[in-house]
Amino acid sequence: MTEVFAGVVEVHYGFIDLYSDPDGSADEADDLVAARRGQANGLAGAQVPHQLGMVTGLHTGGLPLVVTWSETAPEVEDEWQDVVEVSVELTTPELTIATFDHAYGCEVPQAGWHRARYCASAMDEGQELDTLEDGETAPDRYLLQLWPAPQAPDAVLREGSETAAEWHAVARGEE
Repeated sequence: MTEVFAGVVEVHYGFIDLYSDPDGSADEADDLVAARRGQANGLAGAQVPHQLGMVTGLHTGGLPLVVTWSETAPEVEDEWQDVVEVSVELTTPELTIATFDHAYGCEVPQAGWHRARYCASAMDEGQELDTLEDGETAPDRYLLQLWPAPQAPDAVLREGSETAAEWHAVARGEE
């Protein structure tokens, strides 16, 4: 497993996007719901080609994100409260992690269809805190694991927070 990004990302409005679009011509989701509409999971939306729309518990502030790449599916670690998977086609190995006002770069070894596993812990606590004040640390943290794999339906592997349950219901059209 190769760590391709590790750092604190500054979120605003509780979202993180991953783009695989070298020329900036990809369509963007109209809103947070459009990226995940019709999926089983509501945490990692893959309905817009070549990108992922991921939600966070924390609305505004810096939170830890790690992105890894491996040749095969890694084990699902017990430390993660919420775990979902989607398929995404990466058009280039150069990726952009974007939030409302910030962008971070990373690179994976190859383009093509990948499975993306989005893992979260303490989403409810992040949502309850909402916005970080000076000197505060985000309670929630996130891991995005990528590996080459054929396209497959999205899946909820683990649901442990109310925040995740609410977003899953939104994606399924239940709310």
